[in-house]
Amino acid sequence: MNNLIRYSDKSKCIRIVRGSCQTKQVLLRNNTAVGRHLLAPSRNISTLDKLYPSHHVFANRHIGPNKDEKLAMLQYIGVENMEDLVSNAVPSNIRLGRELKIEEARGEHEVLERLNELAIENKMYRSYIGIGYYNTYTPNTIMRNILENPGWTTQYTPYQAEVAQGRLNSLLNYQTMVADLTMLQVANASLLDEATAAAEAMGMCHRLNKRKKFFIDHRCHPQNIGVVETRASALGIEIERGDWRKMNLKNKDVSGILVQYPDTEGNIEDFTSLVDEAHAHGTLAVCATDLLALTILQPPGAVGFDIAVGSSQRFGIPLGYGGPHAGFFSTKESFARLMPGRVVGVTRDAAGREAYRLALQTREQHIRRDKATSNICTAQALLANMAAMFAIYHGPDGLKHIGRRVHNGTLMLAEGVRRAGHKVNNKLYFDTLKITPHCKQADIQDKALHKHINLRYYADGDVGVSLDETVERHDIEDLLDIFGSPDSLAKIAEDLGEKPQHSIENTKFRRTSDFLTHAVFNTYHSETDIVRYMKQLENKDLSLVHSMIPLGSCTMKLNSTTEMMPVTWKEFASLHPFIPNNQALGYLRMFHELEKDLCEITGFDKISFQPNSGAQGEYAGLRVIMAYLQAMGETHRKVCLIPTSAHGTNPASAQLCGMKIQGIDVDKNGAVCMKQLKENVEKHKDTLACLMITYPSTYGVFDSTIREICDMIHHFGGQVYMDGANMNAQVGICRPGDFGADVSHLNLHKTFCIPHGGGGPGMGPIGVKAHLAPYLPSHPVIQPYGMESPDSKSFGVISASPYGSSAILPISWSYIKMMGPAGLRQASEMAILNANYMSRRLDGYYKTLYKNDHGFVAHEFIIDCREFKKTANVEVVDIAKRLQDYGFHAPTTSWPVVGTLMVEPTESEHKDELDRFCDALIAIRYEIKQIEEGKIDKKINPLKMAPHCQQDVIVGNWDRPYDKVTAVYPAAFVIPSTKFWPTVGRIDDIYGDQNLVCSCPPMSTYESPFIEEPVVEERSIAV
Repeated sequence: MNNLIRYSDKSKCIRIVRGSCQTKQVLLRNNTAVGRHLLAPSRNISTLDKLYPSHHVFANRHIGPNKDEKLAMLQYIGVENMEDLVSNAVPSNIRLGRELKIEEARGEHEVLERLNELAIENKMYRSYIGIGYYNTYTPNTIMRNILENPGWTTQYTPYQAEVAQGRLNSLLNYQTMVADLTMLQVANASLLDEATAAAEAMGMCHRLNKRKKFFIDHRCHPQNIGVVETRASALGIEIERGDWRKMNLKNKDVSGILVQYPDTEGNIEDFTSLVDEAHAHGTLAVCATDLLALTILQPPGAVGFDIAVGSSQRFGIPLGYGGPHAGFFSTKESFARLMPGRVVGVTRDAAGREAYRLALQTREQHIRRDKATSNICTAQALLANMAAMFAIYHGPDGLKHIGRRVHNGTLMLAEGVRRAGHKVNNKLYFDTLKITPHCKQADIQDKALHKHINLRYYADGDVGVSLDETVERHDIEDLLDIFGSPDSLAKIAEDLGEKPQHSIENTKFRRTSDFLTHAVFNTYHSETDIVRYMKQLENKDLSLVHSMIPLGSCTMKLNSTTEMMPVTWKEFASLHPFIPNNQALGYLRMFHELEKDLCEITGFDKISFQPNSGAQGEYAGLRVIMAYLQAMGETHRKVCLIPTSAHGTNPASAQLCGMKIQGIDVDKNGAVCMKQLKENVEKHKDTLACLMITYPSTYGVFDSTIREICDMIHHFGGQVYMDGANMNAQVGICRPGDFGADVSHLNLHKTFCIPHGGGGPGMGPIGVKAHLAPYLPSHPVIQPYGMESPDSKSFGVISASPYGSSAILPISWSYIKMMGPAGLRQASEMAILNANYMSRRLDGYYKTLYKNDHGFVAHEFIIDCREFKKTANVEVVDIAKRLQDYGFHAPTTSWPVVGTLMVEPTESEHKDELDRFCDALIAIRYEIKQIEEGKIDKKINPLKMAPHCQQDVIVGNWDRPYDKVTAVYPAAFVIPSTKFWPTVGRIDDIYGDQNLVCSCPPMSTYESPFIEEPVVEERSIAV
């Protein structure tokens, strides 16, 4: 790829220099603000623009409140205009004071046309590269009804389990699928990708036996090796890489071993002796494996492995140039409580009905902080749900059919390659061959490229080929032609017979155990059945298609349909992450443009797209800082200062980087305590590595001393890491790179509109100032652009693919292009306005815990519910559950302050919805008052018994001291035609943790809407 990339069309000319954010643009069109909102600032408008204006401005679709609603809210909180609001909420010394220098907003159709121009620059070659990535057929019904359905994509992590039973059920199916196929007892609800799952396995081995060495077989996938080695280097774990047959475990200093099964060259090895030897020396055995291979191959659990990891990508998840894909992690039951990631468990509700919840939550990073099992927050729930549904749709027999078909195709290809005179190096294999050609490697490559085919090319001259479920007969014929086979596919098949000699099923490695025996995997095989099943689960989940989800620090804003559409375009969805750069020019141009825009928005000089979650972004940013300090000869600097107002993953991320964590308190207004900060900075001045601060803080305020804080850290030789979780309050108003941040991650799944998907996917790219740019993540297979230069001093690799979850980046690219500079600033202003309006509306009913000196909050605020425990025996969880009866998801509960609710309305919710939510909280406060006054029983009342599901009011006798209408229709806006019903009553968390069940239980009465059998009267019918 050339260093200079050019793009031009009739409307604009863009010149992009690789690695530079100084993109020069000549914009030949002026987009004017039209429509009912008239939110754009005034500017000179030509007569043509007046007579024939552009299409409706997208910002007016994205931003909820219209002009009149905005004015009403401004008046309510006592400010004249948006400028007055911003001046009261945001410190004056950090404001940008100008419009962002990005191109003017484009219409939705324009953006899709432009993105289509980029998409068709991606070359649609056939890839047989493998290395953990394979083409797959996504069943169209799953594509349409899950991946393209906001009823599945717009939910958050299922922390309110009663209104998340659908996706919890689906994730339990996923865990059951993984546990069954790997033949290990428990699995989690997904991790970020295979490589990070392998790194998590290494960490778990280290936690279990505290040993400082970890062995990796050299035939693991290169990205797995790279991520594990990078993770180990910060934790002080020594990595030994080599041939597993020659390793020495006699010193008993190895915590775990990692092997690939089948390995990266396609070989299937017998690891029984290795596992036995490892266990004899107290070492854990980890296996990175392939779920499709395990449909016919002996599973890791049968061999005795302690942990199995991998990717579920080939279960119906598009390649997407590397992601998003759901990594999996399974282990023995005895290790369940040390397993990283989220785990769905079976429990019961208050009435004893079977229900699902996130189990073992006390392990999670926001509670255990630096003592957490992992820093993982977002996983890949949406993709895990798709993979689970793929397994349900095909069932065990269908999956075996796909596995055998892939394997048989590989057997026939291998025979043809041998007949052509080439050497197949594999003795036993599933879908991958490593071939030593009798000719030059370049000759094979030329023939392949002529047919628009990508193969894997080894440095030793060998050629790799990996088949998948999308390979048809003509594809194998093409491969046979490339290798010069003298015989056709039909002739080879006839000669091999129905039971080929080299088949896995003729060896001791064949799978003999059943899998996916649960009824859910053996029922929904017709499209009618699977559609109804998916809809049944979807109907159990509250999402943004129902009502606002005001989760603080999570930014549940509109995920536009236009933004989502390109995700499933074949030109973005079908590319292998390790194809040559010149086949992915559309993606690379999009990366350059998105990087340029994000650099302008943040004030940074360079962006890395490799981190595929916010927590990964934190980890990557801190590793960049540590690599920089090491290069400066300051390896002794390891202290990381973290205010208590920082985001919950921060301490866990710092711990993963080998840092020493020092907490900093906040003052009465929620700002960083400057006195304590100064004391700690001076105390650790010689060992200070960085400050890790969230801005605005999770307490919902812009610290007025942020510039002073950054200057103080820099003065004592430290760097400033700014958590970008709350960037939605800053875009267009202020830039972290301007007021002192050296590095920051950007939650694209928050501020930049990638949907949360029920707990993932996420994207957490990091922006850095120029002095940190050489230390950004690299990759062992394909170097990210800008990291190929001799100046690169990368700390290593953190994700399996070079650009993380590339397939969802068009969402953020489209959002920025459609909003433009004015729209982006308006979004931030409206987010701040909505939060301040709600805070003021709730005054007198609830106390906003933290405000700045002017009495304003940022884009979120915390309301204090702690006093109600004393006055009415009402806890914050009771308020959260009662909100479900009003049709709302609760705000973030008991975090970052126990006993509080953190509310973030975002800019996408209009005033009526904000008022409905405030009305619900005010009505709940009235119910609390009735308890305080003794008018309602303290133990049996609408709050303590909430939420109320249909079974509560339909089945049995109603013996509660309040009526059914109060229970389920508590406000005038809660009406039968739009009522969202929680599927179950209040979840019993304690029972779920004490009786841990993490796979599908037998079908039960939970599937029926009634607990008791209905009485059917016999009646005669007169004809």
